[in-house]
Amino acid sequence: MRDHFNNKYVRWGLTAFCVIAASICFYYLVFHGVNIKIGLGKMLNTLRPIVVGFVLAYLLTPILNQIEYRIMRPIFKHIPMKNTEKRDSLVRGISILITTLLLFAVIYALIAMFISQIVPSSINLITNFDTYVSNVNNVINKLLADNPEVGSYVIKKINEYSGELESLLTDKVFTVLTTNIKTISLSVINLLSVLWNWVIGFIISIYVLASKEKFAGQAKKVAYALFEKRTANIIIRNFRFTHKTFIGFFSGKVLDSIIIGLLCFIGTTLLRTPYAALVSVIIGVTNIIPFFGPALGAVPCTILIFLVDPMHPLNSLYFIIFILILQQFDGNILGPKILGDSTGLTGFWVIFAITLFGGAFGVMGMIVGVPIFAVIYAAVKSLINMALARRGMPQTTETYLTVGAVDEEGFHEYVPEFKQNIDNQKLARANQRQERRDRNRDRKNNSAKK
Repeated sequence: MRDHFNNKYVRWGLTAFCVIAASICFYYLVFHGVNIKIGLGKMLNTLRPIVVGFVLAYLLTPILNQIEYRIMRPIFKHIPMKNTEKRDSLVRGISILITTLLLFAVIYALIAMFISQIVPSSINLITNFDTYVSNVNNVINKLLADNPEVGSYVIKKINEYSGELESLLTDKVFTVLTTNIKTISLSVINLLSVLWNWVIGFIISIYVLASKEKFAGQAKKVAYALFEKRTANIIIRNFRFTHKTFIGFFSGKVLDSIIIGLLCFIGTTLLRTPYAALVSVIIGVTNIIPFFGPALGAVPCTILIFLVDPMHPLNSLYFIIFILILQQFDGNILGPKILGDSTGLTGFWVIFAITLFGGAFGVMGMIVGVPIFAVIYAAVKSLINMALARRGMPQTTETYLTVGAVDEEGFHEYVPEFKQNIDNQKLARANQRQERRDRNRDRKNNSAKK
C-alpha cells in the first residue's frame, strides 16, 4: 500500500485533485462569498454557546488554578484518603464551585453598582444637562464681558455642540439604558431568553474546567499524530507562549484596572467630585486600553466635572492632578508589579500595535492588539534568530548596533577609517577588473593581426 501511494502517477493525481478542489473553492469564495458568509454565520450562531463556554473557561482557568493549587490542594494534602483520584476530583469540584461563586459575586456587585450608582447618575446627568450648559454660558459671559463678539461666538459654538451632545445622550445612551432596564425588568423568562447562549456557555465551561487537562492532552496527541516530533514540539511551545502572553496580559490588566477604579473612587469621593462612581467606572474601564487608556478616560471626565460645576474650575484642575498622580502610580509601580514583562514589547511597539489594531477594529482592537502583536513579534523574532543561527551569526541585537560590514574575518564596526578601507578595496577591485578587460582586448587585437 505504501509503495502504491509513493507511485509518481498517484502523487500527480492527488496533486491535480487538490489543485482542482482549491480552484473550485476559490471560485465560490469570489463569486458566491455572500452565501458562504451566510453559511458561516449560521454555523457560528449554532456553535456560539460552545465558543462562549470555551472562552469563559479559558478566562476562569487562572482563578481556578490559584484556588486549587494554592489553597485546596495544601488543605487536602493533610487529609488521609486512600483513593488519590477521588481526592483530586473532590479538590477540582470544590475549586470549581468556589470559582463559580466568585464569578457570581462579581456579576452581582457589577449589577448592583450599575443599578444603584451608574444608572441614576446617567439619568441625572441627562436631565440636568440644560442647566449645566446654562451655567457654562454664564461663566463665559462673565469672563468675556469686555469682548461681547468673542463671547457670543463661543456661546454659539457651545450651544451648537451641546445640542448635538444632548441629542446623542437622549436618543442613544438614554434610550439604550431605558430599553435594557425595561427588558431586564419584564420577566425572568425574557432575561433567560436573552442570555441563553451565556447560560449554556456557562454550563459548558464547567465541563471544560473539570477536564481541562484531558482537553490539553488530546490536543497534544493530535499534534504529534499529524506532524513530526520536532514540528509538533514547536507548535506546542508556540501555543504555550501565546497562552502565557494572552492570559498574563488580560488577567493582569483587568486586575490592574479594578484596583485603579477603586482607588479613583476613593480619591474622587474625598475630593467630592460630582458623579464619583460614574467617573471611576469610566477611568477603570478605559484603563484596560494600554498607553492611551488614561487619556481617553480623563478627558471626558474632566469635561463632565467642568460642566457640572463651572463656577469652580479648580475642581477640574484637582481632578486632572489626581488622575496624573494615579496614572504615574499605575505606570511605574502597580502596572509593572502586576503585569511584569508579559508582552515583551517596548513602548514604540505598544503604540504601533494600538494604532494599527485600533484603526482596523476599533476599541476592541485597541484592547486585544497588544497581546496579538506580541505573539506576531515573537514569531518573527524567532524566525530571524533561527535564520541567523543557521548562518552561524550572533542573535543579540546589541551585537549589530555598531556593525558596518561582516566578512570572513568577522564583524567590522562602521567607522570612517573602516569605510575608507572598504572604498579603497572596491576601487582596487574595479582597477583589477579594468586591467583584465584591457589584457583581453590586447589578446584579441594580436590574434586578429596574426
